[in-house]
Amino acid sequence: MRTPRIEKVVISTGIGKIADAKKIELIQDRLARITGQKAAPRGAKKSIASFKVRAGDVIGYQVTLRGSRKNDFFDKLVHVALPRMRDFRGINLKAIDALGNITIGLPEHTIFPETSDEEQRDVFGFSVTIVTTAKSREEAEAYLRHMGVPLKK
Repeated sequence: MRTPRIEKVVISTGIGKIADAKKIELIQDRLARITGQKAAPRGAKKSIASFKVRAGDVIGYQVTLRGSRKNDFFDKLVHVALPRMRDFRGINLKAIDALGNITIGLPEHTIFPETSDEEQRDVFGFSVTIVTTAKSREEAEAYLRHMGVPLKK
């Protein structure tokens, strides 16, 4: 009962200053296809005048997966998507933080089979954070290796 487990998986992407509504809709649609859940908009916490951003402006989208969707996405990420990445040599161990969570940056969304048939001009990247109940980096590393996550040696 003390072994670590995955609590949730958080997928997030930033849209920055994209003014094209069709591209924003495409990002929302692709995230929904990949995760099986609608993406929630995330607003800016502070106003930054030099970036022309006001507090509350939508600057990204996020999906939090729990339960069976979490398990299905994790399985698809480890066994399908990561092996399809170009020049992939494993995930760096520095991606695991002191609390036992790992954050993986994916440079393009087309590595997932749901979106691989589209043209290459609207490619966006996103980050995947896997939150575990591990108490330390070493415990999280051992658990993630056991679950099949391709970590560097």
